[in-house]
Amino acid sequence: MWCVYILLCEDGSLYTGYSNNIEQRFSDHKNGKGGHYTRSHKPIKLIYSEQLPTQSEALKRERQIKGWSREKKIKILSLQV
Repeated sequence: MWCVYILLCEDGSLYTGYSNNIEQRFSDHKNGKGGHYTRSHKPIKLIYSEQLPTQSEALKRERQIKGWSREKKIKILSLQV
């Protein structure tokens, strides 16, 4: 099972990614081993996750969400930011 997730960073920004092991990936981000963005924007909380059956579907959903404005993400996904 694959997940798309959104992290809240210390500076209030949102980071969207996908993984097949969301707990390990969040830990990687927190420890500076995740994506380039989260090395300089420290993640503090997982605020959204969505399960998808395949990696391909997770990647498509990640790209869709990344294309949205912050306001749209908050509104559509009902994020508590």
